Amino acid sequence: MMSAMKQEYYPHYTYDDYKLWEGDWELIYGIAYAMAPAPMITHQAVSNKIAWQLQDILKECEACQALLPIDWRVNDETIVQPDNLVICHEPQQESYITKAPKIIFEVLSKSTASKDRNLKFDLYEQEGVAYYIMVEPNENTAKVYRLHEGRYIKVMDAHKDSVEFTLEACGTFSFDFSKIW
Repeated sequence: MMSAMKQEYYPHYTYDDYKLWEGDWELIYGIAYAMAPAPMITHQAVSNKIAWQLQDILKECEACQALLPIDWRVNDETIVQPDNLVICHEPQQESYITKAPKIIFEVLSKSTASKDRNLKFDLYEQEGVAYYIMVEPNENTAKVYRLHEGRYIKVMDAHKDSVEFTLEACGTFSFDFSKIW
């Protein structure tokens, strides 16, 4: 979490402020982050292929579903929008989720890579997201992390690999990274 000393230099916002903003924003520990302009074609293509594959994998699982960017309201001071996510609970709201997703894919871009690698990595680990995958479309590589005893451990740098994911509600399934490039 950001130290109090660093926070004093930035305005502090809450969900009530966030709801009023135009454009795409994320709010992390009370600090506003403008989302980059619309994602590049490569970013969108990779994200779409992730979504299609997750949708196909989860079609038989009644407990879990794949989602495209939606607000995850962690608390009143933190609202993020992962690129691709899997939830295994029934959302209580139509406009956002409040429980941690089981799997998050962030497709990195120049403007978001540092935030995704550091701030969101720590946030997702702290909030108990079971799997965090940072997809680097320019390198055709995905860094796959699994939560183990409250800390992320690196599973692999996937390129043309299939990786096994286990969700209590759906069992184990294989995600083929060669299909997203």
